[in-house]
Amino acid sequence: MGVSGIATAASGDLKSSFLDGLARPARKTILAGATQLRFAAKSVVTNQDRPAECLFVLTKGYARHFYVTEEGKKFILEWLGPGDLFGARTLLSTRSSYLASTEMVTDSSVLVWDRTTIRGLASRYPRLLENALLTASDYAAWHLMSHIGIACYTARQRLAEVLFTLARTVGQKTASGVTLHITNEELANAADITVFTASRLISEWQRNGALVKRRGKILLSPDWLLSHPHSVIGSEKAASKQLAHSTPD
Repeated sequence: MGVSGIATAASGDLKSSFLDGLARPARKTILAGATQLRFAAKSVVTNQDRPAECLFVLTKGYARHFYVTEEGKKFILEWLGPGDLFGARTLLSTRSSYLASTEMVTDSSVLVWDRTTIRGLASRYPRLLENALLTASDYAAWHLMSHIGIACYTARQRLAEVLFTLARTVGQKTASGVTLHITNEELANAADITVFTASRLISEWQRNGALVKRRGKILLSPDWLLSHPHSVIGSEKAASKQLAHSTPD
């Protein structure tokens, strides 16, 4: 990490829920205990079932959690943006393993604390533990809604919900809309539908002008996003002008 990177982080400019409720002097002390690292896109930073020895906060770029089954199938889980925390099991008093792996979607930077350092800081500043617990609660809520979606909503609704959620959380805003770094296969995985169905729906929405599909990227149009500021779940009827009807899946 360069000296300028340390100075920027220690100045308190980092916006992260992990540091919520902490006074500026405390934030500076916590950030001073971190090392900043840079990772190229597609780098795997944490590995499932490996000892949780480091806690990370993403400061630049985008990442995501994933899980690989014994059969070798890769499931995309939570997506992460600047300020998001991962590797929180490092804070536990009992040594644990990472539940999932974390990979960088773009070239990214992170702040990293080793286990001894972050546990010492958490002992000094208990709010860190509370903030980490809130993050874990958010992840649990996300997984709960994912399971409910699989049980209750159509393939169309689930895929649209994935797109809107990613646009709100990790999308890159441009003058033309919001860009997502994701493939049809990854979208299918996240929505629990087949790649064929995902490709068919993406092609349909592209014909309707809702999005533009590029290699490894999707550009969502501002009009489509503005028509659904929160979620398409439960409001598919209102989306009919942007999403042409197709055969039920």
